[in-house]
Amino acid sequence: MGLVASLGLAAALVTAVPRAAPAAPPAASDSAAAERLQRSRAAKTGRLALPLPGTPDTTQPLTRLAAAGLALGAPVLIRIFKAESELEIWIKKRNTYVRFATYPVCYWSGTLGPKLREGDRQTPEGFYTITGRELHHGDRWRRSLNVGYPNLFDRANGRSGSNILVHGGCSSVGCFAMTDAVNAEIYDLVSAALRNGAASVPLHVFPFRMTEANLAATPAGRWTGFWSDLKLGYDAFERTRLPPNISVCGKRYRVRDYSPFGPNADRIQMCEGDRDGVPDHLDPDAATEQQNASQQAAPPPPPPCAIERASCRKWLALHERRIASRTLATQTTGTGKRPRIR
Repeated sequence: MGLVASLGLAAALVTAVPRAAPAAPPAASDSAAAERLQRSRAAKTGRLALPLPGTPDTTQPLTRLAAAGLALGAPVLIRIFKAESELEIWIKKRNTYVRFATYPVCYWSGTLGPKLREGDRQTPEGFYTITGRELHHGDRWRRSLNVGYPNLFDRANGRSGSNILVHGGCSSVGCFAMTDAVNAEIYDLVSAALRNGAASVPLHVFPFRMTEANLAATPAGRWTGFWSDLKLGYDAFERTRLPPNISVCGKRYRVRDYSPFGPNADRIQMCEGDRDGVPDHLDPDAATEQQNASQQAAPPPPPPCAIERASCRKWLALHERRIASRTLATQTTGTGKRPRIR
C-alpha cells in the first residue's frame, strides 16, 4: 500500500495521463485506522495473533545484536512513522548509527498531525529526548518510555499534555502501543544505553517517511510548514546517520547536522526570546524554581512533640533521614532502578 493510500489523502483532480497511477480513494485512511482498531480490539480479547507480521525475533535479542556487530548498551536512536505504523531502533556502531530493527506499532490513536492539548487523544510529532527521568515505572505500564511531550517546541507553541508513552498492550489514548514482547525489547535497549553512559536517547516522531516523493504527494494543509521543518531533521539523519542538533527559535524547529565540536542531541536548545514567551505553567524549569522558592520562604512546621525531650529529638532526626532518602531515590531514577517505596 502506497503512502497516499496509508494517509488517505486524495491528490487534486487532474487531466488523466496514460498509464498514470490513479489517485488513492479517500476511504483509504479509514481502512488504515480500522486495521489499527481491529488489532487493539483483538488484543483486549486475547485473539491477537502474535507476533505481528514483520516483527523481529524478540526471543533472541543478544544473538541479533551480535550478528549485526552491535553491543547492548551502545547509544540508541528511535524513529517512529505514524502512517506506516513503524518504529525503528538505530544503534551506534563505531562512528555511525545502523538500523537494528523495525517493529510494527500495534496501535496509536488520533490522526496525522501533532498533539495540541491535554485530552485530544492525539499522538505527538516532533523531536524528543528520553533520559533516565523518562524511564517510566509507575501506574499501569511499569516498563515503558515517556516520549518527553511536551518538549520545548511544544511549550513555546502553547501545547499541553502529559504521560505520552511507548508501552505495551496494543491499546492507547495518545500513546504508541507496541506488543508486550516488542515493548520489553525496546525498553531494555534504551535503558541499557542510558545505564552505560548515554546522556539521552533521541526519539523522532514523523507523520510518514519524509521522502521528497511522499511529501510531494501530500496536499498542502495546516501542517505543511511544520512537516517541512520535521523533514530537515529527517534529511539530516538520513545524510549523516548521526543525531542532528535540534533547537527552537521563532517557535520553529531549527536543525543542524551533527558536529563533534558542539552540543548535539543530548537536549534541545531554545532561543531566549522563545523561552520568555513560554507560560510558567508550561515551563518545568520555572515551575521548579517557584516551588523551591516557596519551600524556602515557608517557615518549617512546628515539631509534633516537645523538642526539649531527647525522644523527640531522636524522632525528628530519624524523620529527616527518611525524607533525605526519598529525595535521593527520586534523584537517582536515571540509573534505571526503581526507587524504594517507603
